[in-house]
Amino acid sequence: MLPAQARLRRRPEFTAVMRSGRRAGRPTLVVHYLSERPVARVGGPLDPSTGPRAGFVVGKAVGNSVCRHRVTRQLRHLVGDRLERLPATADLVIRARPEAADAGSAVLSRDLDAGLDRVLGGHGPRARRP
Repeated sequence: MLPAQARLRRRPEFTAVMRSGRRAGRPTLVVHYLSERPVARVGGPLDPSTGPRAGFVVGKAVGNSVCRHRVTRQLRHLVGDRLERLPATADLVIRARPEAADAGSAVLSRDLDAGLDRVLGGHGPRARRP
């Protein structure tokens, strides 16, 4: 489970990561990564860097609400185990594709690891582009 301070909650936070960050597409999900979160003042003190944060986008294309919540819970559990790989100022958004509905935890875990390796600059196996 992700602690509250490790979650993205507001639309502008998701938008900043998805527009400005790096992206890696996998068969069941897309990983969006922003290494330095923008410092924003929203009528109060500056938001201190509390560690890496993650957010999830699981749309209606994935399935009905039961299916979407199941996929979100699986992804939240998997990302919670991998947050220590990220720098303290990083934001991560995981967007589930419709194929995630039928994928098990092992497939989601494999795709998440491959996506994180790609956006973090890992040297895992990569497909060649034509």
